[in-house]
Amino acid sequence: MAESARSFGLDMAIHHSPMGFSYGEEVIGPVPEIRTLDQIRASLRDPTCDGPEDVYAIVMDVARLKDREELKKRMLLFGVVTYASGRLGDEPIRSQGHIHRISGHSGWSPPELYEIWQGKAIIYMQEFVADDPGRCFAVCAGPGEKVLVPPGWAHATISASPDEPLTFGAWCDREYGFEYEAVRAYKGLAWYPLLQDEHIAWQHNRNYMPGRLQVTSPRIYSEFGITDEPLYQQFIEDPARFQFISKPGMAAQKWMNFHP
Repeated sequence: MAESARSFGLDMAIHHSPMGFSYGEEVIGPVPEIRTLDQIRASLRDPTCDGPEDVYAIVMDVARLKDREELKKRMLLFGVVTYASGRLGDEPIRSQGHIHRISGHSGWSPPELYEIWQGKAIIYMQEFVADDPGRCFAVCAGPGEKVLVPPGWAHATISASPDEPLTFGAWCDREYGFEYEAVRAYKGLAWYPLLQDEHIAWQHNRNYMPGRLQVTSPRIYSEFGITDEPLYQQFIEDPARFQFISKPGMAAQKWMNFHP
């Protein structure tokens, strides 16, 4: 089964059995990397749980051929991820909690801008991976909605509907890197998402200080010039629009006052 992502600005197809992607004539991208259940067990609430053998497929640096040089010049890349349907024991299908590695060219841990393509997502984020995780947010988003994770925040992407696959695209720094060790040392992020009667409930991770989780809806990040058009289409119209992703320092004041 394949579904087209053309409506999100890229001529590519999303496959669910087996998981992966294929590209149209004007689009280039890598062979998908598959994350298996055994690879992500260390970040799960129950590392011995059952679930799909292949949890998600990821492709980094997807682009129209004509945009490749502009993306390299701006140190940007666009990634796409699709999740299997199902569950991981009592947890929904999700990514591993991580922080972005500090980029050598900017000196910042880069932000990430998500766009949901199919399914229902929760982008969970927390300020710190420390005894006190700081502010914690769970942003619930559907197709076409965007969620911005600020620099240095730990985060994970969660499928909020076990009966359907989740697919999303994201703008990232070209020197992207994922750091998992700090999160794994705390046996995960500060809040575990659990499936109860097909709905998401939240359980506090006792390895962190008690705190509050704020569940919220997506917003338009007008202070960054983002609109409700597809993210890749916005780049086509204005290649400089997402420069704050690879050069977060240019928006330093906005990050200080940021609210998801």
